[in-house]
Amino acid sequence: MKKLQIIAIFASIFLLQACVHKLVTVPVKVAYKTTKGVVKGTVAVTKAIIPGGDEDDNDGKNRKNKK
Repeated sequence: MKKLQIIAIFASIFLLQACVHKLVTVPVKVAYKTTKGVVKGTVAVTKAIIPGGDEDDNDGKNRKNKK
């Protein structure tokens, strides 16, 4: 009788593993997609507000050409 209970417990653990995986991964995916969208929006607004923000990346190249 005790062996049957142990087998039933292990069987239920393996069967419920997929449900637990879904419960954990779905909220994480939603949070990731939401955060990704917010960051992209923030970057777009920052680039729109700061004029010439991309010029800082090319300072080393532009200095050689201007001399």
